[in-house]
Amino acid sequence: MAKLTKEDFISSLKEMNLLEIKELVDAMKEEFGVDPSAVAVAAPAAGAAADAAPSTVTVSIADAGAAKVAVIKVVKELTGLGLKESKDIVDNNGVVKENIPTAEADEIKAKLEEAGATVEVK
Repeated sequence: MAKLTKEDFISSLKEMNLLEIKELVDAMKEEFGVDPSAVAVAAPAAGAAADAAPSTVTVSIADAGAAKVAVIKVVKELTGLGLKESKDIVDNNGVVKENIPTAEADEIKAKLEEAGATVEVK
């Protein structure tokens, strides 16, 4: 039997549905006694320590701007809080969301800036 290359293996995975991939992972656990998903997660985590960029950030309001009502509506939509709680966040230049992935923070920042707010991402 010819050795399967990495490219062939990945190509085969692309053709599988989620159930087939789950069955493959379960078979690998049984055959080798190792959870391949744990290995895949552990490897990038080791390299992530070398990266300077944080993996999670906090989004807060620096200034509500002239369209304060629109900003309050966006905060209410993003957080799921009530109107009063959302208004308090906007009035006090508070934290909208914390410990979120940077991609999600960028989306939130874009929505808030579109509504007229100045946003800080830390």
